Amino acid sequence: MNKSITDELFAILDTVVLEHLNDCYFQVVGNVPKWFIQFYPNATSEENKINIQTKFPFLENFLIDAEDFWHDNIAQRLKSGLWSEIDMSGQECHLEASAVRLENKKILLIELLGVAYEEKQSLIQKARQNNLTYHYLLKETQKKEILLHCILHDVAGQLTGINCCFALLAMENLTAKGRDRLEIGKRQSIKQEMLIQEILKAFSAEVKSLEDFTVDSAQAPDAVRCAREVVEALLPTFSLNKRILQLEPNIDMAQDWKVVGENSRLERVLFNLVENAFRHSPLGSTVTVDVNQDGEFILFTVDDEGPGVPEDISKNLFQKFSQGREKSGKAGLGLYFCRITVERWGGSIGYSTRPQGGSCFWFRLPRAVLQVALGAE
Repeated sequence: MNKSITDELFAILDTVVLEHLNDCYFQVVGNVPKWFIQFYPNATSEENKINIQTKFPFLENFLIDAEDFWHDNIAQRLKSGLWSEIDMSGQECHLEASAVRLENKKILLIELLGVAYEEKQSLIQKARQNNLTYHYLLKETQKKEILLHCILHDVAGQLTGINCCFALLAMENLTAKGRDRLEIGKRQSIKQEMLIQEILKAFSAEVKSLEDFTVDSAQAPDAVRCAREVVEALLPTFSLNKRILQLEPNIDMAQDWKVVGENSRLERVLFNLVENAFRHSPLGSTVTVDVNQDGEFILFTVDDEGPGVPEDISKNLFQKFSQGREKSGKAGLGLYFCRITVERWGGSIGYSTRPQGGSCFWFRLPRAVLQVALGAE
């Protein structure tokens, strides 16, 4: 490129090119941008030497680093960072300097940032504003959760009093119809207590899911062992209600089934999914729990032979308080707990319809990694 074009280009880009002479003296190379003349009116004369620190004291320490940089002859550039100066007209200028070495010459470039600086400042301001908004919303959410817990605590306290009254009424000489109505009231009270517990569990799960979990295979939960324990725990319930629950018999026990997570919460995730399948399974049907290798993940599936989930409901299955049309006596919080827990551990969760009918709830968790402790040699 022609030298005159290069000189003009730097000036258009609001960049002054200075060649280092000695100490803190420089000489302008090429055209001088208008903004630079506001600091050094005599800079247009190539014979004039410029002491760059008289107007730009910010560069004093930078030039020390630049001298080492020039001496090492590195084919890169060293930036000073942003700073601001006031010119003779009182205008604030935002500047940035760069040190480069070209053809054994020590070159200092000083750029007027202008619009670029304003855009950066605008982005920084937006980031600060977003951060403030985030913390404000976080505090508001915490207030609401505290309020919710207080309300539920008060409601639970009143239920305790109601249950005591029911207990006293049971000791009275009631008619048969009176005793039937008493039993209805006791059942409704128990359902109300269960609802309160479900809500409390869901909100505490949002905090619990953020607690520590392990990625070290030495302490990580075993996927197959957890699945077996959940199946064994729920097997009596299925048998009494004329349903079949089984762990897939063809699982290779010799494989490494360690996953990222925490044992008790992994069992609860599986428990919720199997319990959900139980509530929607017809008499005589089978629910199968399976665990499979899936690349760097372990895949859990819970298959049932129920009616499946309607399409309009399946999209929101894992949201808080989501329920099927039949509701089945739950507050719609179990699947929500499963989602926030699995995602916190780096996994994913979902639902699909089985080709032969019924539902398949699945989730993936990353394999646990063996952490090797390095001792001193």
